[in-house]
Amino acid sequence: MQNFFKELLEYTFHFNEKVIDVLLNDPVNFPKKSLELLNHTINTQEVWNARMLGQPVIISAWQIRDTDLLKQINITNYEMSLKIVDTVDFEKSIDYKNSRGEAYTNNVKDMLFHIVNHSTYHRAQIATDFKAYGITPLATDYIFYKRDKNL
Repeated sequence: MQNFFKELLEYTFHFNEKVIDVLLNDPVNFPKKSLELLNHTINTQEVWNARMLGQPVIISAWQIRDTDLLKQINITNYEMSLKIVDTVDFEKSIDYKNSRGEAYTNNVKDMLFHIVNHSTYHRAQIATDFKAYGITPLATDYIFYKRDKNL
C-alpha cells in the first residue's frame, strides 16, 4: 500500500506543479478563481500533513500566498506526505478540528487519499475555469499521468 500511496502523491505533486507552471508563465491572464483554487489545493495538503504529523496548523485553507512560493511549498508538501507514508501507520486514528472548530477522527489512510482526491477535484474546477477564460485546460487525469510515466 505504501508504493500505491507514493504513486498517488507523486501524481498529485506532478499535476499541481504543472498548474503552478501555467500560473508562473502567465500570471496576468491566470484566472482569479483558478488562483484561489490552486492556493487552496496547496494549502489544504499542508493542513492535512500537519494534522497527520501532530503539528500545529499554521496556514488557512483559503489563504492566498506569493505565487513565487507555490512551487517550493508544493515540493515541501510532497516530501512531508512521503514522510507520512514511510513513518506513520495507515490505520492510526488522528483526532483533529476542521477550520470551523468541529472535532473529527479519521485514519491516516483516509486522510492521504483525501489529499489526492481533493487535489484532483480542484484541478478539475481549474480546468473548467480555464475553459471559461479561453485557456486550454491541462489534461490532469490519473490515466494521463500513467501514460506519460510509462513512455
